[in-house]
Amino acid sequence: MKPFVVKNNVSWVGKVDWELKKFHGNEYSTHKGTTYNSYLVQEEKVALIDTVWRPFADQFVDRLAAVIDLDRIDYVIANHAEVDHSGALPELMRHIPDTPIYCTKNGVKSLKGQYHQDWNFQVVKTGDELDLGGKKLVFIEAPMLHWPDSMFCYLTGDNILFSNDAFGQHFASESLFNDSVDFNELMVECIKYYANILTPFSRFVDKKIREVLDMGVPVDLICTSHGVIWRENPTQIVEQYLRWADSYQEDQVTILYDTMWEGTRKMAEHIAEGLAAGSPGTTIKLHNTAKTDKNDVITDVFKSKGIIVGSPTINRGILTSVAGIMEEIRGLKFTGKKAAAFGCYGWSGESVPMITDLLKQSGFEVVNDGLKTFWNPDEEAVGQCFAFGQELSGLFSR
Repeated sequence: MKPFVVKNNVSWVGKVDWELKKFHGNEYSTHKGTTYNSYLVQEEKVALIDTVWRPFADQFVDRLAAVIDLDRIDYVIANHAEVDHSGALPELMRHIPDTPIYCTKNGVKSLKGQYHQDWNFQVVKTGDELDLGGKKLVFIEAPMLHWPDSMFCYLTGDNILFSNDAFGQHFASESLFNDSVDFNELMVECIKYYANILTPFSRFVDKKIREVLDMGVPVDLICTSHGVIWRENPTQIVEQYLRWADSYQEDQVTILYDTMWEGTRKMAEHIAEGLAAGSPGTTIKLHNTAKTDKNDVITDVFKSKGIIVGSPTINRGILTSVAGIMEEIRGLKFTGKKAAAFGCYGWSGESVPMITDLLKQSGFEVVNDGLKTFWNPDEEAVGQCFAFGQELSGLFSR
């Protein structure tokens, strides 16, 4: 194996996973696959930064051994203990058991909790340095980006920020640099990654980025742990994160619904028509939550200034796909967004007030009491749906 040279004595020694379609169990869809980025820094001293996911541990160690005698690795840096980054550590440490592992205090807890090994842990905190012989690794704790143990490290001389999960995306590529892939595809995966993984930690994102910027150090490359390395204008993704962290929204409204016998679907479509009539320039998205990838749904919610959520009433409740997406939304803690509920019913009609309560619990500003229609919408109910959409176009724009 020939290592992929990132810059000077820094090489990528990770794994491209083209086949991956689900991540975090089944919680995150990876339509474009992913990469597990590991970096080898060979100065007077040699440091390995992160490893790869557990299924590729044997391959990783074998390929690494083809690049460098494993005994020459002086330090292992664990920026984050999640198994997609640390999964090859047990196999690697079997070969070099005494090599020190540099991580945060919480990193030790996590690594011990997952692998039950008492390796040679060296705890670091923000500002600590590791001298590689002329160049240094400077450690920067980054708690809740996106686990309590997360940290960055910065390589002086080469001006490289190893940012782990921050600024990454699930995007498989043999090119590895941001200026050698399709930019539009890349940014779709970037915003999806932020919306679904980092949104609940936006205040930490903003604080940590500003802390790093205040250090005043040059950044020539941002080496993430998933997806591309930011080489051309690397701080563009930093600037984008600051925008996303600030209660981000576009001029978009997203309608989420599930339906049993098409009544709620009809409501959604006529509400969308009313929205379009009331605000012609607004982007309107409709998602049947039982049929649309939930991470794509969440990404559209993240981009929206308002959402409208619908379900018929079933067993005095709501359909399971709507309940599931509402639980996802609750955990992501969106801010600065408005919302309303709708749904049809035949017996008791609890779905709309139930969704309204869920929206309030999730931090949305609910703008009205919602809209219920009886059984399959007739001509009068269709008109009500259209008017409801028109009304919301104004309420969401205030």
